[in-house]
Amino acid sequence: MTKKRKALTIGFFYITATLIVVIWLIPFFIATFTAMKSMDELMSSRYWWMPPQKTVWENFSSAWHTGNMKTYFWNTFVVTVPSVLGALLFSTLSAFALSFYSFRLSKVILFVFIGGMLIPFQMLLIPVFKFSQTIGVYNTHLGLILFHIAFQLGFCTFFLRNFMKSIPVSLYESARIDGAKDFTVYRKIALPLSVPAVAALGILEFTWIWNDYLWSLILLQSDRLKTITVGLVSLQGQYVSSWNLIAAASLITAAVPLAVFLIFQRYFIEGLTVGAVKG
Repeated sequence: MTKKRKALTIGFFYITATLIVVIWLIPFFIATFTAMKSMDELMSSRYWWMPPQKTVWENFSSAWHTGNMKTYFWNTFVVTVPSVLGALLFSTLSAFALSFYSFRLSKVILFVFIGGMLIPFQMLLIPVFKFSQTIGVYNTHLGLILFHIAFQLGFCTFFLRNFMKSIPVSLYESARIDGAKDFTVYRKIALPLSVPAVAALGILEFTWIWNDYLWSLILLQSDRLKTITVGLVSLQGQYVSSWNLIAAASLITAAVPLAVFLIFQRYFIEGLTVGAVKG
């Protein structure tokens, strides 16, 4: 490939990538412009995608206080953080067991985890609803946390088991020869070496659970317990919707997962690229 052709190929790649990013960000810019406009400007202007003529920053404070987003925000933290930590804890244990031990039913158990990932959540709405009422965890944060952990456990185990399988067996054997117990091997070898994968998985799980709407809608009834995604629906009126407040609340909702990704993006990239290059 000549230098000229190589330069054209690189230039085409960057131009195409830039266009894709711009197209991807168009809804974000429209939501931002909407959040900064007054209702009078929104209702009177046909060009709703244009920047605001006068910026109304009060929309964010109104969405936070008037829309009760403060309560929904805290409820989402209460649900998301324990759910992510619980899913990561149990999945690292199950992934270590399936990758470290050799027993007859190991593949069957792995297929059970994978099979749970393939069941559409919509098929489980009524059974989960009835079961949560039976065991007394309906309309509680604890019930929602337990179901999040249960439903995320399959994907997390599958993801981490494949990663832990790539750890050299000689490391485990050396530790066992030195007298290390199984839990010590898990805590001192498997878990530290899996930090990039666990961090990447934690970011994904945090984003998924934070943005969950389905299970929060099904398992929570009281307004004081609702999460932020369900709370956004309450900002819609029966006849007139305050689109500027809804857009402002949506941006507040998206700020936390975005901040988490930006802070831990190095671990996320490491977790996705580990094992991509060998030798």
